[in-house]
Amino acid sequence: MAASGSKSCLQYLFHLAQDHLDFRLPEIKALLALRLKPFHPCGNFKEQSPFWCLDCLSEEDVCTVMARSVCAKSAFELWGHGRTHSELRTSLLNYPPEKMSPYMQKGSSYRINVYTFNKTLLFEDRIKKIDVSICLRVEMDGLLPHSKAMDYLPFEGTVSLKNPQHIFCLLEDYGTDPNNIPEHPNYIYFGRWIADGQRELIRSYSVKNRHFIGNTSMDAGLSFIMANHAMAKDSDLVFDPFVGTETASENAFHCLPHSVAGSLLVACSHFGAYVCGTDIDYNTIHGKGRSSRKNQKWRGPDENIRANLRQYGKEDMYVDVMVSDASKPVWRNAPLFDAVITDPPYGIRESTRRTGSHKDTIKSPDGLYAESHVPVSQAYHLSDIFTDLLSFSAHHLVLGGRLVYWLPVHRPEYCEEMVPLHPCLLLISNCEQTLSSHTSRRLITMEKIKEPEELDSVAHLSDPRFIPYQGHNAFRERYFSGLNKRSGKDDTKSDVSGNSYAAQRPSTLGTATGPAFDAITPSVCLSVIIVGKDSVVEVNSVPPTTRANPRLASAADDQRKMRTVISVWEER
Repeated sequence: MAASGSKSCLQYLFHLAQDHLDFRLPEIKALLALRLKPFHPCGNFKEQSPFWCLDCLSEEDVCTVMARSVCAKSAFELWGHGRTHSELRTSLLNYPPEKMSPYMQKGSSYRINVYTFNKTLLFEDRIKKIDVSICLRVEMDGLLPHSKAMDYLPFEGTVSLKNPQHIFCLLEDYGTDPNNIPEHPNYIYFGRWIADGQRELIRSYSVKNRHFIGNTSMDAGLSFIMANHAMAKDSDLVFDPFVGTETASENAFHCLPHSVAGSLLVACSHFGAYVCGTDIDYNTIHGKGRSSRKNQKWRGPDENIRANLRQYGKEDMYVDVMVSDASKPVWRNAPLFDAVITDPPYGIRESTRRTGSHKDTIKSPDGLYAESHVPVSQAYHLSDIFTDLLSFSAHHLVLGGRLVYWLPVHRPEYCEEMVPLHPCLLLISNCEQTLSSHTSRRLITMEKIKEPEELDSVAHLSDPRFIPYQGHNAFRERYFSGLNKRSGKDDTKSDVSGNSYAAQRPSTLGTATGPAFDAITPSVCLSVIIVGKDSVVEVNSVPPTTRANPRLASAADDQRKMRTVISVWEER
């Protein structure tokens, strides 16, 4: 093991939680950046491993990171490591004694913990691990048990299990495959405990305990991860343009539990940032309307976003929230915010709407009714949401400020080029949270690197690869359709006679005739495909079930009229 001669630059071991794996590295990097420290892993760094060894840090740096991180469980000053217990002992012997002695003096107390990853040990086995790793000495090229405990390391203090001054830990890594656990550990570490992470914030800030419950929200863990990615800190001003529509993060959007609006503001305020936000939904902003709580019909008089911050003693960090359309400029054109952190609506549980009308002229409300006037709204396409969000951030973030937002994706169609870019914003990280077999969402973190100029414009998502974000509820349709789970499997199809064809664009429009077409009768499916020797005919029809429903009769007639054209696809 390479040990530094300066106490300010030792090796430290980070033990990380095994959830949200993609989010761990950007979080640790962001927290180190707050200390102006680079991320320097030791050799053989594996991002998916639960143990990371980092160089060029001080104990103060580590404590600062652990005071905010929800992805890290604990941090240790690394004294020794190896693939076997013998290698561990050799590594411990090479560690400078002057760095050990302050924690092993007479009059001090200590405790040794044993932690195994991916394997459970009985208490007796844990004691044996301590004996084998630390309490044995090497004599005559053999391991001989010694009568005095801790004879291998110069411990001179007393053991205190309840209230020790110093805590040491023996950590064994048995890999990440729960179905293939080796008999012996893959790697072993020993070090002095420095600090624990903030995993308890997930429990103490649980959405189940919030005063104000909305339709959708970010769970506590991801809220704090986003706040860390945004590097929200004391006296920052953080803004959420969609404060009422954060989406919870369970396995599927349509199975989301009810949770709270304003979760991102609560997380940022915990780290000392002043928070504000906007949303187009009047009821969410003012805490009115139907309640999302079970067995409660209407929201109470004090169920609002501000009450959530008051609940955690952060009301003094609350600036305000207001009803506003994110697509309309309402702020002074100047850098105002240190971070923009948001979860835009996807059109699944929260609608994507903005003020406006398709009419050429809109009649303004009379002065008598202007105060109670409700503006007309129209569809707000996802492509426009992200375009406006990046443009807003480029104009209103301070230099070095960060934009953190969620981008929903259909996994079979996703590619990195689908992430919208802006000349003023540098892409920092792109982390995936899988939601189902065909959908996921990606946490995008960007940093402002320059002020916008006249020629700077956001990527307008006009390329064909951005089709999932074009059109109203485009992502919603893909999500609920299962999005062609069989796409890619049936590149070619065959008829009963063995004739095959490949999917092709319509080349001509015409009328189909012949015995094959005459034999067709409308079925329950919306389209019927007939394969012939020279052409492929697609006949679109309305399901008979809709005709049997009188309420859908007119709609069925309209669909039938619109689907009388038959596309004749020429086979190449």
